[in-house]
Amino acid sequence: MKKTRVAVLFGGRSGEHEISLRSAASVIRNLDRSRFEIVPVAIDKQGCWHLVEALVAENEARGSAMNVPAAGSSGARPVVLPPDPSRGSGKAVFLDTRTGEVAATAEVVFPVLHGPLCEDGTLQGILELAEVAYVGCGVLASSAGMDKEISKRLARDAGIPIVPFVTIRSERWKKASESDRSRERERIARELGYPVFVKPANMGSSVGVHKVKDAASLDAALVDAFKYDTKILIEKGIAAREIELAALESRTPGDAPRVSIAGEVTPTHEFYSYEAKYLDENGASLSIPAKLSDDQMRQAQKIARDVFEALECEGMARVDLFLDKNSGQYYFNEINTIPGFTSISMYPKMWEASGLGYAPLLSELVDLALERQCRRKALSREYLDL
Repeated sequence: MKKTRVAVLFGGRSGEHEISLRSAASVIRNLDRSRFEIVPVAIDKQGCWHLVEALVAENEARGSAMNVPAAGSSGARPVVLPPDPSRGSGKAVFLDTRTGEVAATAEVVFPVLHGPLCEDGTLQGILELAEVAYVGCGVLASSAGMDKEISKRLARDAGIPIVPFVTIRSERWKKASESDRSRERERIARELGYPVFVKPANMGSSVGVHKVKDAASLDAALVDAFKYDTKILIEKGIAAREIELAALESRTPGDAPRVSIAGEVTPTHEFYSYEAKYLDENGASLSIPAKLSDDQMRQAQKIARDVFEALECEGMARVDLFLDKNSGQYYFNEINTIPGFTSISMYPKMWEASGLGYAPLLSELVDLALERQCRRKALSREYLDL
């Protein structure tokens, strides 16, 4: 049987670059070699693309994270994916930027990238223009899912509870007089109270997130968060459990998405920060399944399903919820349209606990991408006024 060539795309120009390298290493190790041939393509922090075929063998030998070679280094070919569907007839065609010749082709692209310019619809737009099959959500869901404010608005409009929040934009904050800033601080204290969480609207992995306990600490948190985005969410802090679920598109078009059993993250830090996630090996404990009653589990799965559909997701997503320790109320926190894929990441672990192993999950995602592309190719792009 002819193998399907899968371009695994990793790295990227975001604060989550290093997390992508870990996820990509795990995906490459676990893709079914009897079905797939891997084309590894790295995006460095400057946004340059490199075909790095030698890294596959290196990664398997080391068993560690992938790396992105410097431009011009041996074993890396600088490539580009032109958004020109006529070149590949449905395939991704990577051109060597030095010679203009075809360096590699692939039937499907598997983006294993996180954060802005990777997960927010920009990359998905390039793949759409090239008419290439790719794993995961499309442009709309990727963009809406990355923006915490927009995703919360969509969830709220679908009747899904969210925690109250206030949005601040960097240019308005910079131009505001001290009296205007004081009024904004008073509004935050009045509408949200303390503590609050300050979050860049378009980042993941808790980059730039701060728990602010009083008004005196607010400005410093904003300064840091504005390093990562021009829009900041200030969200009411609640005593909550962090419940996560993995959603997967149905193989039957039109059917509701599949949802895993729920897992729970219990940070040992004050909250589930970047340090707790990635730097401290004891930063959090993961419980799969989460210790929930049958009714609580069903509620969580329904909310995850509703969020997936409200944002018009495709392929996959991880849905993160808050479960208020006092009221027992669920709140939608955020959605990750390209969740972490390391061997210890919650998304694959929740599916494994639900009966779908890591390697079969990857195969399922590739199959979903190819099936979706077939459906889109059947759409007419011409209109004749008869």
